[in-house]
Amino acid sequence: MHGAAGHNRAPLFLAEAEPMDSAADTDRLVHWLIDSIELEAAAFHVGQYCGRWRASTAGRGLGSFHLVLHGTCWLHVEGRAPLRLGPRDGVFLLRDIPHFLSPDPDPAAPLPAGGMQPLAGEGPGMTGIACGFFRYRGTLSTLIVDSFPDVVELRADDASIRAAGTVFDLMLAEAGGDPDLPPPLISRLAELLFFYVTRHVARRREVLSGLLALARRPEFTVLLERLMAEPGHDWSTESMARAVHMSRSSFYKHFVDASGQPPAQFLLLLRMKIAAQRLHHGETVERAAEHVGYRSHAAFSRAFHKVIGEHPGAFRRQRRARETATQLN
Repeated sequence: MHGAAGHNRAPLFLAEAEPMDSAADTDRLVHWLIDSIELEAAAFHVGQYCGRWRASTAGRGLGSFHLVLHGTCWLHVEGRAPLRLGPRDGVFLLRDIPHFLSPDPDPAAPLPAGGMQPLAGEGPGMTGIACGFFRYRGTLSTLIVDSFPDVVELRADDASIRAAGTVFDLMLAEAGGDPDLPPPLISRLAELLFFYVTRHVARRREVLSGLLALARRPEFTVLLERLMAEPGHDWSTESMARAVHMSRSSFYKHFVDASGQPPAQFLLLLRMKIAAQRLHHGETVERAAEHVGYRSHAAFSRAFHKVIGEHPGAFRRQRRARETATQLN
């Protein structure tokens, strides 16, 4: 394989995104996403902070969420303007990025690491929060989420996700007791909120790049399924065109229009993402390379480094070391 694979990540926040044109297209994409994403949520803390405090879920190599059950606070993401969060607002950080929450809009304000108290009701200077983590299961889930922005907001005043407010009510009804031992149902409710996030993302045109853009096009659905099921097949532009019953020139044009990149670049990106997932889960470099169609270790290493930014052996060692450290903590 030759050529560089590009990945244009969507903007960090979605406040100015435009809705998609076709409700039918949106519904189809949403259903595909919800049926395809496999994840496991784990509530970490559910309680309230008072006075001066600072809290973060960064540094564990996982996606995370912060849901404001009552009161207000500010989300501080490195390199971004502070984001105010009010009752029933939520943020989903779909990758592990530097951030923290605090009651102060000034990110430089000296604040102690806050001790969370049991959720006991609203009051001046009190902020009730549910925080936790996401772990994505399977290659397809990770590939889909890679098309999402780093941070997605859920806003209480957004009419398109008004029904999500019911989930916040259920969380409030379940929360209480030890903030460090939240009820298991909180985690399941957080998973439900994630699918509201999925629908919210799918309705924004600018995030429909790469995998999501192709999934939106019925003519490419079967091809996507085959590429993910058989990444090691000897795919060429001609064989991909045959799989969707198009001429080579017509396929190439429609593919680039949909995904923003040529088929060969997309295939390289897909193969390396699949290989990265297999390495992350402990597979050897040789087996991961063979799974995605590489017999030459050197060729696979060059391709992997071009897409992922690390050589496969180093990637495998670092990810496994990070996972071990997270489990020990």
